[in-house]
Amino acid sequence: MSNIHIEERMKHYHVQGLSYLLIENGQISKLAHHGTLEAGTNHQVNARSVFNACSISKFLTSMLVMKLVEQRYLNLDEDVNKKLTSWKVPESAFTKHKKVTLRNLLCHQSGIIDPIDSFPPLHAPRESFSMVDLLNGKTPYCPSAIEVSNEPWHEFHYSDAGFCIIQLLIEDVMQQSFDAIIDELIFKALNMENSSFLSSIRKSSENTFACGHHQNGELVAGNYPIYPYPAACGLWTSPTDLAKLLLEFINAIKGSSKVGISAKLAQQFLQPQGGKAWTGLGIFLDETEHEVEISSLGWGVGFQCMLVAYPYLEKGFIVMTNTDLGVHQMKGIIGELYQSFMTST
Repeated sequence: MSNIHIEERMKHYHVQGLSYLLIENGQISKLAHHGTLEAGTNHQVNARSVFNACSISKFLTSMLVMKLVEQRYLNLDEDVNKKLTSWKVPESAFTKHKKVTLRNLLCHQSGIIDPIDSFPPLHAPRESFSMVDLLNGKTPYCPSAIEVSNEPWHEFHYSDAGFCIIQLLIEDVMQQSFDAIIDELIFKALNMENSSFLSSIRKSSENTFACGHHQNGELVAGNYPIYPYPAACGLWTSPTDLAKLLLEFINAIKGSSKVGISAKLAQQFLQPQGGKAWTGLGIFLDETEHEVEISSLGWGVGFQCMLVAYPYLEKGFIVMTNTDLGVHQMKGIIGELYQSFMTST
């Protein structure tokens, strides 16, 4: 049980709304909600409240990659240019000996470095663009064309652009939109009813979707920041839906996947990549006295969240807030809840 006074800590950190859950023995053991969807209203956070998951979207994308690798549509270690048709990773001296692959894109070691000031949220009115336009540097969201800036596997550089390439690869191979593929192969298969990618929030959804808030508790411009790069950071979801995704990963490791991911493949995603002990495929790793810990963090304009688990112990913790705390997750209320739930004996 939590040994902190959550409402008091929310007030201390100016957090407007918060929802969290604990997984023990492979099932949800605790689910709780606090605060409001929007500052100054009485729209309370509840089990169906939807938050911006930000970069936890990358964990979702990685699960889709697993499914498509299992079905042999994709290959983790193949040059992505072999299957990309609508755009190609520019060849250069950096790619002469080592190629950009799904594996090094997933673990942020592809040699791609995001341009400065790239990948902000969407600003109204919506500007229409394609992923090809974005990768070619022809949109306000990425001011420079994406290219390989050092040899693949040489360095770690956290990259939204890398996941945009993964998105385009999936769309080129499957000949469908990323949204449609995720909906069919993941959302429907796992009954993730409160999960979606959005270009705007409908008026009728305002009592379900959490508004974003700055560190001081004020609403962000437009209330709902939209990231039009689904694979990298476009997911809107609830902790309960994220728990379904996390439990699918835990079950896949045990050989009991609902979507058809083998234990052998799922365990690959838990392996350190490129000589970096702390990065797996689409997730981050930390060796503890118990076992390997996996994590996926989300932090964007007006939102902050965290997913963490000990997969072999079938234990996990997910927390989502509609406030940018202004500090790393472990240094605010999210870290306090993590310490309370995940480090207690």
